[in-house]
Amino acid sequence: MTSNEQTPREAATTTTVTGERADLLEMLAKHRHFLRFTTRDLTDEQVGLRTTTSELCLGGLIKHVTSVERGWVDFILEGPSAMGDFTAMTEEDWARRADEFRMLPGETLDGVLAAYTDVARRTDDVVATLPDLDAAWPLPKAPWFEADTQWSARRVLIHIIAETAQHAGHADIIRESLDGAKSMG
Repeated sequence: MTSNEQTPREAATTTTVTGERADLLEMLAKHRHFLRFTTRDLTDEQVGLRTTTSELCLGGLIKHVTSVERGWVDFILEGPSAMGDFTAMTEEDWARRADEFRMLPGETLDGVLAAYTDVARRTDDVVATLPDLDAAWPLPKAPWFEADTQWSARRVLIHIIAETAQHAGHADIIRESLDGAKSMG
C-alpha cells in the first residue's frame, strides 16, 4: 500500500453513506443507543443481576448482542462457515453460548461496552464499504433456519437491527425491574 492509499477502515470513515445504507445504519445506531442506555449509572454488579424470572441480565444482553452482531457480520463477509453448524454443537458449545447471557467473574460493564463499540464500528465499516447489499450466502445449518435458504447482506443487517431492538426492549424491562429507571417515558 502506498502512502496515498487508504486502509478499509479509513475508507469507511471518509465515505459518505447515503440512501439505504444510511437508513440501515441510522436505525441500528438508534437501537444500539437504547440498549446501551439501559446501563447508565449502574455498577458492574448491577448489570449482572437478574431482575425477572428470565436468565437475562443487562450485561449479558449486551454481550449476546455483541456476539450476534459479530457473527452475522462474519457471515456477510465469509458465508455460513463463519458461524459453524449449530446442529453439531456439543453440550460444551451450548454452555459457552449460555455464558453470553450473563456477566462472568472478572467481566466489567466498561469491558462489555467497549467490546460492543468495537463490533459496532466494524459493522458500520462493512455496511459503508460492502460492494453489494444483495450478495447472499446460504444460511448455516441450524434447527431454527429453514433448509436451503439464503440471506442477503441486506437481510442480515435487518436481522441485526431486529435482534438489537428486541433485546433493547428486554433490557428496558430488566432495568425498570432493577431500580425503576426507564429508557423512555
